[in-house]
Amino acid sequence: MEENGNSNNVPKDIWKLPLSVFFKDARLVFKMDSLGKEILGIAFPSALAVAADPIASLIDTAFIGHLGPVELAAVGVSIALFNQASRITIFPLVSITTSFVAEENTIEKINTTAVEKQFTENIKVMSNEVMPDDHALQDIEKGASKEDGTLKSETNNGDDANTNICNTSTDTSSCNKSVSKTRRKKRHIASASTALLFGTILGLLQAATLILAAKPLLGAMGLKPGSPMLIPAVKYLRLRSLGAPAVLLSLAMQGIFRGFKDTTTPLYVIVSGYGLNVALDPILIFYFKLGIRGAAISHVLSQYIMALALFLILMRKVDLLPPSIKDLQIFRFLKNGGLLLARVVAVTFCVTLAASLAARLGSIPMAAFQTCLQVWLTSSLLADGLAVAVQAILACSFAEKDYDKVTATATRTLQMSFVLGVGLSVVVGVGLYFGAGIFSKNVLVVHLIRISIPFVAATQPINSLAFVFDGVNYGASDFAYSAYSLVMVSLASVTSLFLLYKSKGFIGIWIALTIYMSLRMFAGVWRMGTGTGPWRFLRGRSLS
Repeated sequence: MEENGNSNNVPKDIWKLPLSVFFKDARLVFKMDSLGKEILGIAFPSALAVAADPIASLIDTAFIGHLGPVELAAVGVSIALFNQASRITIFPLVSITTSFVAEENTIEKINTTAVEKQFTENIKVMSNEVMPDDHALQDIEKGASKEDGTLKSETNNGDDANTNICNTSTDTSSCNKSVSKTRRKKRHIASASTALLFGTILGLLQAATLILAAKPLLGAMGLKPGSPMLIPAVKYLRLRSLGAPAVLLSLAMQGIFRGFKDTTTPLYVIVSGYGLNVALDPILIFYFKLGIRGAAISHVLSQYIMALALFLILMRKVDLLPPSIKDLQIFRFLKNGGLLLARVVAVTFCVTLAASLAARLGSIPMAAFQTCLQVWLTSSLLADGLAVAVQAILACSFAEKDYDKVTATATRTLQMSFVLGVGLSVVVGVGLYFGAGIFSKNVLVVHLIRISIPFVAATQPINSLAFVFDGVNYGASDFAYSAYSLVMVSLASVTSLFLLYKSKGFIGIWIALTIYMSLRMFAGVWRMGTGTGPWRFLRGRSLS
């Protein structure tokens, strides 16, 4: 039976669900075989790269804090606004780019391998190393016509000349050189060009919007016309917004590298860029007496340097100019980007609503909630690394139709994320109980933090699984299900937030957030565990 995911492969017993797939080879979760090394080789650098930005922002905050509380508060509001605007555009772009590039790169490798195999066959025939029968000779003569459209476009870019050389010469070494030259060609990845185009356009739009509408947007964030924070916040936001094109381009290129399963190169560039940012901060802020303008300038300069470095490296690997406009996957990006945009809005709305309800309870509950919320979401920094790894590997494996690797990768990564979540539960629980006083000296705030521990700590495995299921869905290009399911989850979660807030207050908010993350996780379990959508091939397979 072919495992191509078609409905024809679904057994008659449609109620035979592949739920056992999640426990497949669970004993191998810690095994450092080729798959384990591949997952961690992608996940670890990716997690470090994700963590670099908040660490750099923390150091930025420390420098700005020496300027005074007004400047610190103004910059804090501006950064929150900038990050929120960036998240809406960045998340869909990076997620789509990773999947599309991984898929397209895999298909190109398959086609290139087919071309090289054809070259080798021709070499053997012309050098009399193989005496082909009539059928084999006909296959060789008709080889080019039997390739698909993508392969034809590859051979037309210079491979015909190499084939002619091999067909008219018995010099095997010259043919091998031509094959090597073909292998070293830059890759033609149309989705990479499309990602850079969208990154540039979105970056320019974000910069223009934030610069021109700085005052009203900051007003919506709570800075009224008479606030002493308004003027410094406007200055910082406008300067910081000049770096928006570089930020979007950098993240689009990170998505491209992730599609190549290369998270190490972006890590080196990101660490170097943020290192430059930290080094420039004291020079521009204090030595040149530019204050918060110096902080903004150092950040913008580092972003453009990172974007330039990634672009130069990428140019050596990929032909960034597509043959024609038709090769750009504009409508595919727009369709799936729109789906993920709806998803991002739904996620953002749930968390923002929870914070808003906590703020209505007063400053003390809000202080405790904000502390716990940041700790609660720290698992995403580590789980996102696993999510990136499973997305890249699954996108390639689905393109290759290697469903055994698809199953093994998805289950292994989900099992790793559960183990990670259990470990985080212990660390977070103990850390919050004994370290609550670090976040506040107020006895009531500390008391509320400790009351939240059962929810913040115990839900870490749920959070990790939910984040990694996102990567699983993106790797399977299941963007529609990911978006629609999250919108439904958000609707249910918003309802529970209002009901539990009114009846349980502070604890009710945490119960509702626990329900929200549990539903997110369940949506992932349901899709894969029922063998629907791209997971149809799991039905009827032996998962023992």
